[in-house]
Amino acid sequence: MASTAQVRLTARKTPRQARATATLEAILEATIQVLVAVGPARLTTTRVAARAGASVGTMYQYFPNKQALLYAVTERYFDIVAASVEQVCREQHGARVGQMAEALVEAYWRAKIVRCKVTRALYLVAAEVDTTPLVEAFSKRVELATSTMFASAPDAKFADLTIVNLTLLTSLFGTVRSLFDRSLPKPWACGVQQQLIFMCRSYLEAAKVPSQPAAAVQPHRPSPVIERGPV
Repeated sequence: MASTAQVRLTARKTPRQARATATLEAILEATIQVLVAVGPARLTTTRVAARAGASVGTMYQYFPNKQALLYAVTERYFDIVAASVEQVCREQHGARVGQMAEALVEAYWRAKIVRCKVTRALYLVAAEVDTTPLVEAFSKRVELATSTMFASAPDAKFADLTIVNLTLLTSLFGTVRSLFDRSLPKPWACGVQQQLIFMCRSYLEAAKVPSQPAAAVQPHRPSPVIERGPV
């Protein structure tokens, strides 16, 4: 197989008409269905075309090869997850930092488990296609959204918000990824979700710059009375 550096990963063209858009959506959804059913190694353009009800020739009008198909469905998946996180971050602007942490974990969790099998299958795509540019673009979108949200918290200031945000997101992403790698039972996974909320809230509280105590107010003391002699 050609190296990923030598394989064209971008689509050949973008649909401009409603019918063409529907065809493209059918191809992408068929790619996901085949990916879930047989995995990335056994996915073929012929199988995808048959599932989509399209000819191989029609599919090649949009995607030059299997790798481009996998790249496209991964890109769409990242866009959906990033958009979900961005929306929640906008909604939480100005909330307390603990509430922000909980909302972030729940939003990312929902986006990942809404189609568990798809998430698990797409984690395997990296073995077939270099998705590094997609991961980088996704990470930047989420980092921008979360850092903007945390910066608006009225009850928390951080000495280095960039590092704090990066640490929290890395922990969140890595933990969720490990759940899919291990295929943990649902009750265990739900338990981990609650612990993630606790962990993220506790971390942000610990990372806050301690608030400075207000300067002590000196009690008012009347000026001493000075007895004066007669003028």
